[in-house]
Amino acid sequence: MRVLVQGAGVAGLTAAFELAVRGATVTVAEIRHALGGNASWFAGGMLAPWCERESAEQPVLDLGRDAAEWWEAVTPGQVTRAGTLVVAAPRDAGELERFASRTSGHRRVDEDEIALREPDLAGRFRRGLLFPDEAHLDPRQAMAAVHDRLSAMGVEFRFDADARHISGFDRQIDCTGMATDDDRLRGVRGEMLILRTPDVSLSRPVRLLHPRFPLYVVPRADRRFMVGATMIESHSGGPVTARSMIELLGAACALHPAFGEAEIVETGVGVRPAFPDNLPRVEARGNTVAINGLYRHGFLLAPAMARQAADLVFNHDGTKELAHETVGQRRSA
Repeated sequence: MRVLVQGAGVAGLTAAFELAVRGATVTVAEIRHALGGNASWFAGGMLAPWCERESAEQPVLDLGRDAAEWWEAVTPGQVTRAGTLVVAAPRDAGELERFASRTSGHRRVDEDEIALREPDLAGRFRRGLLFPDEAHLDPRQAMAAVHDRLSAMGVEFRFDADARHISGFDRQIDCTGMATDDDRLRGVRGEMLILRTPDVSLSRPVRLLHPRFPLYVVPRADRRFMVGATMIESHSGGPVTARSMIELLGAACALHPAFGEAEIVETGVGVRPAFPDNLPRVEARGNTVAINGLYRHGFLLAPAMARQAADLVFNHDGTKELAHETVGQRRSA
């Protein structure tokens, strides 16, 4: 089975791995000149299915429950399993109660335990929620690790390549996100900052709840922190706006004032593809399987969707065309 994977974002890389380990001869075609620059590159990397259930449907939890195990197995050393801490200022205690009522897999923590687990937040928050089974990774390091592993397995990468002009494959996996021609998709713009400061230390992602501008801060190496929160209905991939910059920095300083003196190492924007129901789909038509609509859950849901895509490919012989089929939220229901 010769399979062409279109796109080297998180969906394409995970699909290539699932196909290769099942014995397919895989080529990955990416229109960019190297890894990076896509929505995956600007992701938070939180493997947080229980937290995401606060605003997502049940299939996100069902499909993402095993994501940390997949990433640990495929990219050893890349996953940090320290859970997620959710906090709110005393005046926003109602937001914390609302979050707790919409999620599971957490336990309540008081001021003393918050200080024990995150000493730099000592005295800043009275109550919180700890999701102990959640994890996180650095998306860029994880993507590079998958790329290197695939290359060692014999997967060919063609950068600066337009998949529309490549032929000679039995199957194709379309993982091109917003670049595809599916008019059901809409773009959801996510903006992020990477800050660096020696004055803050966090062991796990921290979510700060706020009725107007909730925030998450994800620790990375070298005292860097990925700060994000925005979800803007837009196809525009232009630079971070002044309003978003102000709100992101203001919310980060509300979590810890030392972020006000941090270096702004990088700003970035990723446009995430989403279907109307915000749930992902794996769809087969002809000889092509499409993985799309991962929305804000790319690293969380890509492993499950990649397995589903590989199932579709290998449930048919090498000559028969794939019947039209859709899996994703239906399978997890």
